[in-house]
Amino acid sequence: MNYIGMVGPRQIMLILGVILTLGFIPTIIALIDILKNKFEGNNKIVWVLIVLFLNLIGAILYFTIGKKQKIKN
Repeated sequence: MNYIGMVGPRQIMLILGVILTLGFIPTIIALIDILKNKFEGNNKIVWVLIVLFLNLIGAILYFTIGKKQKIKN
């Protein structure tokens, strides 16, 4: 029998687990960065909600848009 190129249920679960884990890392980093820094008004709460509800997309939005909104010391 030739098993080259065949993917079983265990391999699919492993791949999905790795993808989900890698997707959570930017979300956690973004939340830590948001909570450590100061923002004007309610921007901090808004960014936390965006990152929590949109996960990876929210983290990408924060790193592209939200980092510019931090108050510099």
